[in-house]
Amino acid sequence: MAGKLGVLLLALVLSLAQPASARRKLLVFLLDGFRADYISDEALESLPGFKEIVSRGVKVDYLTPDFPTLSYPNYYSLMTGRHCEVHQMTGNYMWDPDTNKSFDLGINRDSRLPLWWNGSEPLWVTLTKAKRKVYMYYWPGCEVEILGVRPTYCLEYKSVPTDINFVNAVSGALDVFKSGQADLAAIYYERVDVEGHHYGPSSPQRKDAVKAVDTVMAYMTKWIQERDLQDDLNVIIFSDHGMTDISWTDKVIKLDNYINLRDLQLKGRGPVVSLWPAPGKHSEIYNKVRRVEHMTVYAKEDIPSRFYYKKGKFVSPLTLVADEGWFITENRESLPFWMNSTVTRKPEGWQWGWHGYDNELRAMRGIFLAFGPDFKSDFRAAPIRVVDIYNLMCKVTGVTPLPNNGSWSRVMCMLKDPASSAPGAPPCACALVTVLLVLLAILA
Repeated sequence: MAGKLGVLLLALVLSLAQPASARRKLLVFLLDGFRADYISDEALESLPGFKEIVSRGVKVDYLTPDFPTLSYPNYYSLMTGRHCEVHQMTGNYMWDPDTNKSFDLGINRDSRLPLWWNGSEPLWVTLTKAKRKVYMYYWPGCEVEILGVRPTYCLEYKSVPTDINFVNAVSGALDVFKSGQADLAAIYYERVDVEGHHYGPSSPQRKDAVKAVDTVMAYMTKWIQERDLQDDLNVIIFSDHGMTDISWTDKVIKLDNYINLRDLQLKGRGPVVSLWPAPGKHSEIYNKVRRVEHMTVYAKEDIPSRFYYKKGKFVSPLTLVADEGWFITENRESLPFWMNSTVTRKPEGWQWGWHGYDNELRAMRGIFLAFGPDFKSDFRAAPIRVVDIYNLMCKVTGVTPLPNNGSWSRVMCMLKDPASSAPGAPPCACALVTVLLVLLAILA
């Protein structure tokens, strides 16, 4: 009898030691290029879907991305809680001199090689290893085997997902939550970024893209209620960076006007360009480009520490960083036209928006929203950084975070129980273990 009672007490105490959020599910949205002021208080008046989410949950003043304020570095910072120089995904375009392999915006075959991805373990890998079920929709990188692991389901990104794709992904994710097939679902949406690039961040086309997202957000909150998921599902929405205006008439730096491009390896264009000078050419190239106006050239060791960038494995010997609004390119032929027609392949026009600049610039700021049973309602939070979100996601999914660069103190205020400890360390655990030991001693 005492033995059976001891087993029951053990089960009871261990169940109490688990945080309630460990039994809840998480839906994550990554809205590419969604700038903080796109959902300012004024903008929210014409965005009922987002306005409802703000009233039901948490909204931060703004989210500071990692440098460079490009997509892939911040995709990984969001999901690992680590700065770029730690997780090693330091650009949309990278080159490894040791293997002569290139990472080109994740679309070339070599972009799937482990050397780019195995620098850190993203949350979806941690959850999958913990026998949790993870569904990912158009999320860049979900198709890659990382540290020997793939998610339960990956709807691979191949081209810009349409609004219909987005609606179907949201509906599908809620269905697998309802059926018990998923513990985490992650959805990527790119149209806001695309329209911001093509037409500029203040354009009607970009505003229409935000309204399209808003419509889906309104449907989502309704569908959560219809599926009776409101008590079991937390939702987190964030972006990777903002967007600023660029001008092709007077703010372009063409490198072939200053250096011989045959004397180096070059990756990237726009706000951040990486240069690997040929042997014996470093000093010559450095001295030429450092005199170019409207950009700063850094030797690797001189990159500001606040960028958390210079220790990255794939960071080049020379890094060029443009002033806001300026664009660095090899020559006029490499300027970024955009195309709508896959048949004629004729350029439709210049791009009028870009990102990648200094991460402290206002225009580079992103968004963060959250709602659900673990989050406060109608709560405005101070600014956070992109690396902070990982700890919060670990907390609400009930997994222990890996070592990271995020600050728990910046995000714990968002939870209904702000006194709760950092993820992975329930405050009552030690006391419960003590009670357990005493009870077992009595029963012995």
